[in-house]
Amino acid sequence: MDSFEFNKIAGGVLSALLFMFGVPQVYAIMKGHDAHHGENRGYELPKPKESAKGGGAAPEANAFTFAKVATALAKASADSGKEVFKACTQCHTGEKGGPNKLGPNLYGIVGRDIGKHAGFTYSPAVAEKGGKWTWEHLAAYLHDPKSYIPGNRMSYAGVKDVAELADLLAYLRTLSDSPAPLPAVPAAAPAAAPGAAPAAAKK
Repeated sequence: MDSFEFNKIAGGVLSALLFMFGVPQVYAIMKGHDAHHGENRGYELPKPKESAKGGGAAPEANAFTFAKVATALAKASADSGKEVFKACTQCHTGEKGGPNKLGPNLYGIVGRDIGKHAGFTYSPAVAEKGGKWTWEHLAAYLHDPKSYIPGNRMSYAGVKDVAELADLLAYLRTLSDSPAPLPAVPAAAPAAAPGAAPAAAKK
């Protein structure tokens, strides 16, 4: 058998093998191509899990309330609050008779009229707020200034940690000739006994 005949036979065998193994692969590739044009094309990134209440809202138990601040204020540290107050000194002074800066002097701030201090011009939002800087007003304002009095000029983002906020209030309390009494600590609601039925309403 010459080399020409051998090459023809070998070529026929290789063609048969290529057909046997190649056609299924081509079919699989074409089928996969069609699938990529369907609804499951590509890799779909996993979606973030939503909270039980939906919308990613923070649990109600973590919501800011003055009751939490009042409880923390009873054991707050004025010395720790002085450290927190250092961030305020960029715009405020705290000593008696101290000058106004970008913000008013804060000596005697607890119980002072909101939006009124000699020599300082407040934003209309604060000037028109009215009332006095009670513990409740101070806590809410220092926690989130922009939300509590929209339109005020203070750029401070607020103290979000309740313990730090209580420490800051404890320090502000010392900036006075007569420190204001601390707010009453809310009484904890008594826990119901396991399996106890609700108390009947009084008639």
